[in-house]
Amino acid sequence: MNIKPIRTKADYRKALKAIESLMSAMPNTPQGEKLDVLVTLVEAYERKHFPMDLPDPVAAIKYAMEEKGLTAADLEPMIGKRNRVYEVLNRKRGLTLAMIWKLHRGLGIPAEALIKPPTQSAA
Repeated sequence: MNIKPIRTKADYRKALKAIESLMSAMPNTPQGEKLDVLVTLVEAYERKHFPMDLPDPVAAIKYAMEEKGLTAADLEPMIGKRNRVYEVLNRKRGLTLAMIWKLHRGLGIPAEALIKPPTQSAA
């Protein structure tokens, strides 16, 4: 199974090409096992070289609203009256701990994303 660590961009590109050629490999076959190992190596390389940051709290809320087809009225039980919902969505008001817990439970947004300091440039 001649597999080596991914240390460079060239190694990374080579591993991606190998994965592409093995995508139809069946599980529990030598090709399937090679695919599993290569995917694990690529994931480790990507975590190190292309870290994904948590989204801005408001962006996370808006994404969850879009995914679930929700409106501002649907957020009232979690945030408060409609004007308060709009203040949060327009970045005029921060989230309280109670709001964070309710949004986390109600929408399934990771609490880590909701407690992250908001960015002014995010829209």
